[in-house]
Amino acid sequence: MTHPVDHKPAPAAPVEEGTFDSLALHPDLLKGIHDLGFIRPTPIQAQAIPAILAGRDVIGCAQTGTGKTAAFVLPILNRLMQRAGRGHVRALIIAPTRELALQSMDHLRDLSRYVPLKGAAIFGGVPMPPQITALARGLDIISATPGRLLDHIYSGRIDFVDLEVLVLDEADRMLDMGFLPDIQKIVRLLPTERQTLLFSATMPPEILALTHQLLRHPVTIQVGQRSSPPVGIRHAVYPVPRHLKTELLVELLRGEGMTSVLVFTRTKHYADRLSQTLERRGVRMSVLHGDRSQSQRLRALEQFRRGRSQVMVATDIAARGIDIEDITHVINFDVPETPDAYIHRIGRTARAEATGDAFTFMDREEEPLIAAIEQALHRPLPRVTLPDFDYKRPAPPRPHGQPHRGGRPHRPPRFGSGRGGGPPHRPRQGPHR
Repeated sequence: MTHPVDHKPAPAAPVEEGTFDSLALHPDLLKGIHDLGFIRPTPIQAQAIPAILAGRDVIGCAQTGTGKTAAFVLPILNRLMQRAGRGHVRALIIAPTRELALQSMDHLRDLSRYVPLKGAAIFGGVPMPPQITALARGLDIISATPGRLLDHIYSGRIDFVDLEVLVLDEADRMLDMGFLPDIQKIVRLLPTERQTLLFSATMPPEILALTHQLLRHPVTIQVGQRSSPPVGIRHAVYPVPRHLKTELLVELLRGEGMTSVLVFTRTKHYADRLSQTLERRGVRMSVLHGDRSQSQRLRALEQFRRGRSQVMVATDIAARGIDIEDITHVINFDVPETPDAYIHRIGRTARAEATGDAFTFMDREEEPLIAAIEQALHRPLPRVTLPDFDYKRPAPPRPHGQPHRGGRPHRPPRFGSGRGGGPPHRPRQGPHR
């Protein structure tokens, strides 16, 4: 006598806790994440993604390089996949700079390779027609800077009738750059029934006031200490006369391990001057600041990312928006004027839990600025001198009445503005953007 075979389904493989598989994301999203080699989310991703998937408004605060971008991109993609769109914008990401707008969109494309959603970055400094064409064809997601976004809105090219999610990315930087009036104009044009997400590296009082205006009963997620640098950074201050800073930089660049060096200057003018001087000394160079065209900025980032440039000289426009994991050194040619600016600059190295070096050149006039940084970090920064460097070399003579072009008017430090070595590589966590 033949007995029927009992075809019971095989038991599902257990889902390991603490992995992306345990976050209830769509299988097509998980497939893209696995293709990229990511297994475990970073702390900000592990905490923010479930709250966003649950439809809550979220305030996310974490230091740079911890994966904030993927923390909101993944749940937005998951939400929009649940139903088809009608050609109108359904998610809007507002960023302070074109680099950050592009970063969000690049990350979105990486993670959505199996997801039939369309997105585009909208920002100024480039021709309008390609953006107009993309908008006319229909977009699900826009990552935009405020000014260019308003241009398209006032021209009637964007309809927010179906908007579901608003993201304010690097909100503290947007306030620093004076974008609050533009943000308020944009928000007034959006549906009141929406999910709002605000991500920021710091939470000054102005940001907290903004959250009360825009978010409803938000979940606050704080990862790490407020305004704290990555733990893998080794700090050093190099006392040096202003006129010898360039010579000291050239000397340091000859050292071992100086393979990918990001140098910050205070002004666009001096970034150009310094880059020209270094290029004459045979240093492979890129330069990045607000007066460069979009094609020049993209070329500079690409050369630096691929190692074709040993050094990139930049102004603070690059303190946020550079997502390059292998920067070995950040050098503050000019001391930043606030502790927060210092933390954002040096956060370009030691990303993804790696290690890195942060060197700061300090002349006598900049000593109070270093004192304010040390006060915010609650510790002194070590002073370093090179044994064979001539610190007593006199400044070259200048024509009578001509100011020192490398100098600057001294400003008192903004006290109170600060709020406040791992292994070289660890198993890959979530996308660190």
